[in-house]
Amino acid sequence: MIAISMKFLAAHRLKGFVSPTIVAFVVLGLWASESESQSVSNIAPSSSASPVARSLLLPGDALQIRIWLEPDLSGEFVVDEEGVVTLPMLGRVTAVDLTIAQLRALLIERYTQELRNPSITVTPVRRVYVLGEVNRPGMYGLDPTASLASAVALAGGASREGDLRKLTLIRGDATILSGVDPMADLLSIGTRSGDQIFVERRSWLERNQQFVATTVLGVAGIAVALINR
Repeated sequence: MIAISMKFLAAHRLKGFVSPTIVAFVVLGLWASESESQSVSNIAPSSSASPVARSLLLPGDALQIRIWLEPDLSGEFVVDEEGVVTLPMLGRVTAVDLTIAQLRALLIERYTQELRNPSITVTPVRRVYVLGEVNRPGMYGLDPTASLASAVALAGGASREGDLRKLTLIRGDATILSGVDPMADLLSIGTRSGDQIFVERRSWLERNQQFVATTVLGVAGIAVALINR
């Protein structure tokens, strides 16, 4: 890259003098172009990642069920791998692929056989892990309608060294997504309980742009001195 820059500058000398600023712009321009090319090549197409049907309950989701004046029947219950939630008094209830409104209506119908005019609230929690270069890594409970953007936001967003373009989504034993378009994928792709969202660190060049720029200017000064001799 430096060799190309030197040839370019030698061919475009103006009245026997080349400005250090011109040298710096040429070298930095080539570096930026190369850096951008490398970044884009690391971003895998995300069209293969199917968006989750966000309004439906899925295995692994937690349900906070509250029945008024019935503390023994209230609590947090998890939808198992078969899509079933086991509740006091009712036993096994199929919850998978139901919306919250549908599940609540079903519970009211079932509990009405045992209780008088039960008042029931159902709050779903989708538990995911946000790790890597974020400000507050850890496990977070999300609404089923939440997107990847919501999960990262709850974790305080990417740290100063984090790169949202290098986000990886692991679901079970499979890598669902590796590399994203921050303006599109983060908002359009939903989450599932157990998801691991990992934000990778920016490259060394991106984290040290000021150092690189200063170094390039120094090299540019030397190059100018050699060219104008």
